[in-house]
Amino acid sequence: MPELPVEPPTDFRAAWHRRAWNRWLAARISARRDVSVDGRLWVNGRPLIDLREGGRLELGDGVLLNSSNRGYHLNLHAPVKLFADRPGALIRIGSGTRVHGSCIHAYQAIEVGERCLIAANCQIMDGSGHDLALDEPARRGETCGMSSPVRIHDDVWLGTGTIVLPGVEIGTGSVVAAGSVVTKDIPAQVLAGGNPARVLGAADQPG
Repeated sequence: MPELPVEPPTDFRAAWHRRAWNRWLAARISARRDVSVDGRLWVNGRPLIDLREGGRLELGDGVLLNSSNRGYHLNLHAPVKLFADRPGALIRIGSGTRVHGSCIHAYQAIEVGERCLIAANCQIMDGSGHDLALDEPARRGETCGMSSPVRIHDDVWLGTGTIVLPGVEIGTGSVVAAGSVVTKDIPAQVLAGGNPARVLGAADQPG
């Protein structure tokens, strides 16, 4: 099958070409041996899917990977990036979840539940990249850092620019405010925000 251009043409048939191009991208992703799709995948713009050393990507029915600014209310700084670069690393995204121009980088496992909203420019990682190496900072660039799995439960909304760090679990239905840095677990059905993120309010609190 011939490669299509990175961006669809801009003539009067552009809308038709964009739809066809996105369908083609979704079919190519779904056909990969290291990707499993349980139903239909929706793609808007080309995502970067980089799975190495036995890494796996599992997608539920109706997942949307949006890498295009067209029609989206925020500015995406980059396409969706799904990166599993350690032996057997897993990224799992549940049915109906929407990912907009965000990065999910798994050393071990990152699980995102169903019907989650991941707004533009979020960073979700289960590895630190490098050791602190405060005693020998000269060797810091040669280290790989620690890792701990991340789990985001169903119906979670991550506001734009949210950073989720290794070992974090975010409970069902919670909302994380834009620009937050999540360093510790967030319980279910709360509003959390800040750096580091903390609970700002719960579903059972008035007003």
